[in-house]
Amino acid sequence: MPADHILTYALAMRGGVEAALARMLPGWLDRGRRVTLILGDAGGQFQGGVPLGVETVTLGHQRYGGLFSALPAMIARARPDIVFCPGNHYTAMAAWTRARLAGSCPPIVAKMSNAVDRGDQAPLIAWGQRQWLAGHRLFLDALVAMTPATAREAQGATGLSVAVIPNPPTRLDPATVPRATTPGRRILGVGRLEPQKRWDRLITAMTHLPEDIGLTILGEGSLRPALTAQIEILGLSHRVSLPGHSADAPAAMAAAQVVALPSDYEGVPGVLREALAVGTPVVATDSSPAVHEIVSHRALGTIVPREDLGALVAALRHWLDPVALRPEPVPQPGQDSADRYLALFDSIVAARARRGIGTTGPLEPSLVW
Repeated sequence: MPADHILTYALAMRGGVEAALARMLPGWLDRGRRVTLILGDAGGQFQGGVPLGVETVTLGHQRYGGLFSALPAMIARARPDIVFCPGNHYTAMAAWTRARLAGSCPPIVAKMSNAVDRGDQAPLIAWGQRQWLAGHRLFLDALVAMTPATAREAQGATGLSVAVIPNPPTRLDPATVPRATTPGRRILGVGRLEPQKRWDRLITAMTHLPEDIGLTILGEGSLRPALTAQIEILGLSHRVSLPGHSADAPAAMAAAQVVALPSDYEGVPGVLREALAVGTPVVATDSSPAVHEIVSHRALGTIVPREDLGALVAALRHWLDPVALRPEPVPQPGQDSADRYLALFDSIVAARARRGIGTTGPLEPSLVW
C-alpha cells in the first residue's frame, strides 16, 4: 500500500530546511504522489522553488504559534497517508498533532536537521533538549538523518531506528559555474543572519587578516542590525558586506577563494556540500559530526574548534594564500533521495495497514543505517 498522499508543512519557505524540502517536492510529484504543503506564511526566498502541482495551503499566520495551533485540524481535513516533518524546528508541531488526533493521526516521519548536541546551550538546557529528544519515540513513526554519523547520534538520543537519506542536491553543473579567476582575497559566508551561524566570529576574524581580504555574507535574518553595528565598530565597512539573499549562490561560491561556516551547531550543512561541488575549499567549525563526513580530507578544507579564533584565522590564511590548491569538484549525494523517502513512507503505511487502521505508536522503518 503506497503513501499516495503526502502532507508536509513549514512556517515559510526560508532557511536551509525549507530549501531542501523545496528540492524534494518535484521528485514526489514526478512519481505520481499527491503532495500537500501547509505554510504559515507565503513569504520566503525558496517559495519560487515549490513546483506547480503541489497543493499549497497558506494560513497567513506569520508566527510559529499560528501554524502550531492550526496544523492538527488541517491534517484531519486533508487526511493524508503520511505526514513529513522537515526538520527539528517543527517536531513540536508533530507532537501536538499526534496528541490532538490520537488514533486518527496519520503516520509521522521527521528529519533530524540539526545536531543532537548543540554548541550554544547551557548544561541545564542541553539536559532538557536530551529529554525532549528521548520523547520523540512517543509521537514519531520514523526518523531520518542525512548521514551515518548523524543517524547514530539521533538513534542514541531518541531510541528510534533511523533511516539515512541525504537531502536532494542543489541543482548545478560545475562545468557551467565560473571558477575564481583572481588571486584572491575574498571569503564568502552563506546562511541566515541568526545566532546559530555565529557570523560575529567570522567578522572578528577579519580584524586579524590583511587589509586586502574581503568578506561577503549572503543571507538575511534578525541579526542584521547587530552585525552591521559590529562591522562599523571594528572599522570593517570597506571590507565586509551583507548584501542579503542571492539567487546565484553557486556562482558566488565558485568566485570566492574560500567559503566559511563558523556555526555553533549544524545538522548536515548543505552550504559545505555546495561549495565543494564547485571546487571551492571550506573552513568550518566542528558544529556537527556531519562536518567531518563532508570535509573528509585536508585537501577539501579545514575544520576548527568553535571557540578557537586563532585556529579560524590560521585556516582562512592558509586557503587565502594564492598558492593554495583548490579541490576538484565533489559530486553531491542524494540523487535518489525522493525514491528512498517514498520507499520508507510506503513501508510505514503498509505496516500500519497490516496492524489495523488507527494503530498508533512508532513503527520500525525498513531502511535503517
